[in-house]
Amino acid sequence: MLNNSVKRIIKPLSLLGFVGLSVWLVSISLNGAVNDGTQSYIISAKNYQLLKEKVLELNAEPSHELAIINAVAVELNQSQLSQLQKNLDVKVSQNHKVELSGGSAWGKRKWQPKAVVNDLIDATSAHATRNFGDAVTIGFLDTGLDQLQGTSKGLGLSTDLYGRDKFWGTYDAINNNVSNYSNEESGHGTHVASIAGNADYDVYGNVYGVAPNASLVGIKAFDAEGKATYADVIRGIDWALQVKDKINLKVLNMSFSGPARSYYWEDPLNQAVMKAWQAGIVVVASAGNNGPDPMTIGVPGNIPYIITVGAMTDNYTESDSNDDKLATFSAAGPTIEGFVKPEIVAPGGHLSGLMAFDTQIVQEHPEFHDGGRYFEMSGTSQAAGVVSGVVALMLTQDPTLTPDEVKCHLMDSAHAAFNDNGELAYSIFQQGSGMVNAADALTSTASACANQALDIAQDLEGNEHFFGPANINSDGNFYVEGLGDEYVWELDDTNLDGDTIIWRMNFDENALDWRNTASTDTIIWRMNVETDTIIWRMNVESDTIIWRMSVANNATDIKVNNWVEQQ
Repeated sequence: MLNNSVKRIIKPLSLLGFVGLSVWLVSISLNGAVNDGTQSYIISAKNYQLLKEKVLELNAEPSHELAIINAVAVELNQSQLSQLQKNLDVKVSQNHKVELSGGSAWGKRKWQPKAVVNDLIDATSAHATRNFGDAVTIGFLDTGLDQLQGTSKGLGLSTDLYGRDKFWGTYDAINNNVSNYSNEESGHGTHVASIAGNADYDVYGNVYGVAPNASLVGIKAFDAEGKATYADVIRGIDWALQVKDKINLKVLNMSFSGPARSYYWEDPLNQAVMKAWQAGIVVVASAGNNGPDPMTIGVPGNIPYIITVGAMTDNYTESDSNDDKLATFSAAGPTIEGFVKPEIVAPGGHLSGLMAFDTQIVQEHPEFHDGGRYFEMSGTSQAAGVVSGVVALMLTQDPTLTPDEVKCHLMDSAHAAFNDNGELAYSIFQQGSGMVNAADALTSTASACANQALDIAQDLEGNEHFFGPANINSDGNFYVEGLGDEYVWELDDTNLDGDTIIWRMNFDENALDWRNTASTDTIIWRMNVETDTIIWRMNVESDTIIWRMSVANNATDIKVNNWVEQQ
């Protein structure tokens, strides 16, 4: 039972529901019930050992022991569940399915593609100082990781620029075993990992990976179709925490997403992600591919602590930044709790990465494979891989940086998109602080500019939970409390063409307010439930603004970020 303090904090949902919310980057559903009426649940209790004992007394065998969140995944029928709830104070969540944040298989075919990402984000200056992400391991919670070699010098994902082995193998969270060779049937995980850490060169002598010397480890929780259960993903996070000190795992890339069905702190997958952040792992999550509508950030990108990444594109002109634009598929904030998301954007359009010819994605879309090792995809999955690589460069330069400090430096150094009138070209709910810039992130001296208003320990203990500064004005537009008109998102203005974009450092001191603002009190929203439609209302003076979200009884499965057209 919640104590009075928590009851005071938990108020009616703040910002859930907007036109388009039902069209998520991924969808989420409960595991289908089997013939005997059982259902897979994730059940947690404060006394973990007692929980396991009570479950065994029901003649039920957990499929997953999820010690990271004091929980087990187990199939129970309704009678067993009721009995357990009578005998022990437990929290129960369905074992949702999740899918990856994939890219598109439509677009231009590349033959021996150029390596352009490092120029776009100014990582080449770091490489010039011999910073290639050494001594940092990036984990990819995804479909697995192939030890693919490159095309020029036998490099790629298996060895670094100096020929040293950098591949830690793959932990299979589905089957709970470790192998040097992953059964990578999808191709998604390998593609994302190669954007961050590919040590191969293109025909012009430019390296592909942002952090080509970073060590890599696969955490396989998704199958060939990019599907997973919450239990498998949580078990993968738990394993990452167990081995982080042994393999120097400092960055965890999560290029997947699912719809938010509760506050961020109530979601069991989010609880595990928060534990990883608290333990010193920098978590980088994709925003999702269900943009450009607002409030399309899902799980785990809706966690206020972590780094959530949206996507921009160079519009197929890598040498001309003036026609860059925000990718139309890139999901936007705010979250249902009112936090600004994503924090940052990165290149995510038509990126070339390693992918074996016999993987499912290539089999379905062979026209975007070069016939060798490279495949072209678009998505916020790929953008997250870019930022994971930048984080590795930052931690190579300064291994003492905490996750909060990494986030602070990234946001402080990002280049926001302005139009030629000097106004923000995109809302902060679309671009966050702006596009990642590796050179400026490495020289940033900012401090105390991320998560300072939050308390992750109190959050995980259930003592305090937090809401962000976003609200909606009487015109139905999102804004940030305390900031000026330039931070109002005019929703009628949906132009994402990016005419004459200027990427520059944002020196507006007011911009810092939204990066470090949180409250334990929600705003003036209330919730009504009418049949199968949830109606979210906000009273603004005499007006009432209503958005509707259809709630289906049987939602579809969640996957890696869904396919989007190349941009």
